[in-house]
Amino acid sequence: MRLILPTLLLIFWSINGSADHHTEPSKISANNLSDMVKVMASDEFQGRAPGTPGEDKTVAYLIAQMKKIGLVPGGAEGSWTQAVPMMRSEVKPSAKMSFSNADTVLTLAQGTSVSVDTATALTNIVATDIPVVFVGFGANAPEQDWDDYGEIDLTGKLAIFLVNDPDFAAEPQEAVAGRFGNRRMTYYGRWAYKFEEAARRGALGALVIHETEAAGYDWSVAAAGAGENVSLANKDPKALPVTLQGWLHNDAAQELLAAAGHDLDALRNTARQPEFQAFELEGIRFDADLEVKITTFDSQNVLGLLPGNERPDEVIIASAHWDAYGIGAPDEQGRTVRAGANDDALGSAGILELARVIKAQPAMARSALFAFWTAEEAGLVGSMAYAADPIFPIEKTVANFTLDILQTAGAAKDVILVGKGQSDLEDDLARAAKAAGRYVTEENLPENGLFYRADHFSMARVGVPVLLMMGIAGGADLVVGGREAGNQWIADYIGNCYHKPCDAWSPDWDLTGAVQDIELFRQLITELGGTTRWPAWKPGSEFKATREQSASLRQ
Repeated sequence: MRLILPTLLLIFWSINGSADHHTEPSKISANNLSDMVKVMASDEFQGRAPGTPGEDKTVAYLIAQMKKIGLVPGGAEGSWTQAVPMMRSEVKPSAKMSFSNADTVLTLAQGTSVSVDTATALTNIVATDIPVVFVGFGANAPEQDWDDYGEIDLTGKLAIFLVNDPDFAAEPQEAVAGRFGNRRMTYYGRWAYKFEEAARRGALGALVIHETEAAGYDWSVAAAGAGENVSLANKDPKALPVTLQGWLHNDAAQELLAAAGHDLDALRNTARQPEFQAFELEGIRFDADLEVKITTFDSQNVLGLLPGNERPDEVIIASAHWDAYGIGAPDEQGRTVRAGANDDALGSAGILELARVIKAQPAMARSALFAFWTAEEAGLVGSMAYAADPIFPIEKTVANFTLDILQTAGAAKDVILVGKGQSDLEDDLARAAKAAGRYVTEENLPENGLFYRADHFSMARVGVPVLLMMGIAGGADLVVGGREAGNQWIADYIGNCYHKPCDAWSPDWDLTGAVQDIELFRQLITELGGTTRWPAWKPGSEFKATREQSASLRQ
C-alpha cells in the first residue's frame, strides 16, 4: 500500500461509513448500503482505479468496515489483503500491421480495422511473414464431439476466429442447433477462451472477427482502449498468452478472406458444420511492428473471514469487485470521476452488509470469506489471481456468491438468474425466492455471455459452484411498473451510465430490490454454512469435470 490515510479519517469512516446504529442486526439495511456507496463513489476515491491513490483509500475503507463488523483478516499470514502484481501494456500509436499476398496489401489501422493488444511483457513485437489460419469458432469440445482444429498446427501462426458459438446463428434444421446452448453463450463462445486455446496450441496471435449481435456490443466497445491491456504480472509460464490478441473489424475480415478466395458469410455457414476443420489461408501473410510501453504495479484483493465453529476449513465465498474506471474525459456536465457507484460500489456494500448480518447470527459450522476483488474491469484479474493462488483450498471451497451491479429501481416480484443449467445453486435460489413470495426469471440476453463476464467465473473455472446476482441481466418485474419499468431501468443505466461518470450515487435510489436480492444470498449462505452439503454442477456444465477431480477430498 502506497498511502497511509490519516488516522482521523479512518476513525470517521469506522463511525460513519456504514453507521446506522438503529439498524436491526438481522436485516440487510438499505440505509447502510446507500451510506457506504456514497463514501466509495465520492470524488475523494477518484473512481477506485487499481494502482492509484483511489485504491489506497478503498482498501483502507473496506478494512475499517470489516474490523468494525468483527471479522478477522482473511489474507495470507494474518493480513487483510492478498497482493496482486499487475502489468499494464500500451501499444504505441506507431503500430504497423498488415495482411498481404502476392497481389494485395491490406493495411490495418489500430482502433479502426483492428483492436490489438498484448498481455506479454515484450516492449517490441516484430512479426514477419506469419501464416494465417481460419479456425472457425475455434471450439475444442470433446463432450460435444466437436473439434474445429483437427490436425492443424498453429505454432507461430495467427489464428482468426468467429465470435460466439457454432450454433449461435443456426437454423433449427441444422445439425449443430442446440449443441452449444442455442442462443445461450457457452464458454467456447467467449473471446477469452479463444485466446487461451490459441495460446495452448502455440499460436503467435489470435484475432476474433467482430459482429455486433454475436459479440453483444458494437465495434466502439471492442475498440475502446485499443492497444491497452492490464493483466497479472506473474503469469503461469505453462499458460503464457499469445503475443498478440484482439478484434478484427468485420469489414477488414471480409477483405482479408476475399483476398484468399473465400466469402466470410459462406465460411460462417461452413464453420457451423460438425465436419468443419481449420485451414490455412493460402498465400496470406501477416506482418506487424509494434512498440509497447510496459509498467508494473501492485494491487490488492481485500479479504475478511468469519471462521466456522465446526468445519472452518470448509469455506463459502461472498464477493464483489471494488474497482471502477478512475478518472476519464469530462462528460457533458464536466464530471471526470467514473465512480462506479452501482458497478460495483453497491455490490461491495452488499458484501459488507452480508458480513454484518451473518456475523450477528448464530455461528455457522463452515467459514465465510468476504472478498473484494481488484481489477475486475481489466478482465477479472483479481479474482483470477485468487483462483490461481487461493488462500483457502479450492477443493474445500463450498460455493461462491457474487454481487455485481444491483438494480436501484425498487422492489421486484422476481429475481434474475444468470447462467441457467450450470449448478444446483440455481435450484436453491428458486426455492428461496418462492419462500419470499418471488419467482425466478432467466436472463433475457443469454447470448451476451454474462455468466462468463463477472468475477464468479474465475471460481467456476477452477470448479467451485457459483451464483451471480446481476441487475442488468434482465429487466426485473418491478412491483411498481412491472417488466416494462425494469427494462427501462436497464436501458437508462446501460445507455447513459455504464462505465461513465453518470454511474454516481443518488439519493433518489430505491434500494428495496437490492436488499431483497442480498437477503436471498444471506439465506443461501446461512443454509450452506450449517450443512455438510456440497453444491454440485449440473450434467452438461463445462465445469463439472474439473470439480469432480477433487471429489475424494470432500468425502
